[in-house]
Amino acid sequence: MTTALLRLEGAALLAAALALYAASGASWWLFAVLLLAPDLSMLAYWKGPRLGAYVYNAFHITPWPLALLVGGYLSDATLPLGLGLIWLAHIGMDRALGYGLKETVGFCDTHLGRIGRG
Repeated sequence: MTTALLRLEGAALLAAALALYAASGASWWLFAVLLLAPDLSMLAYWKGPRLGAYVYNAFHITPWPLALLVGGYLSDATLPLGLGLIWLAHIGMDRALGYGLKETVGFCDTHLGRIGRG
């Protein structure tokens, strides 16, 4: 039940980010190119599961994209707003699909449960 609620929350975040992005008039090309960019953080797993989890999780939590949104809003700059919304959409998409924050024991162990095959 809890996992289903967290996945629903992720879907809501994705939907909200998409709606706001569409309303912003920002480039959909930029959205398409950058949607999966936060997943580059998984390259840190080459240095081990502990560091990999820390780096991956740092790129998959909402404070950083929210800071971009606030900064973009306060400075009336559209690029940070767009980047923040793309980043939030990525996080929401991941959560909706069941890809959670990583545990330090390995990539497949997340706060939403184990992903992949046994």
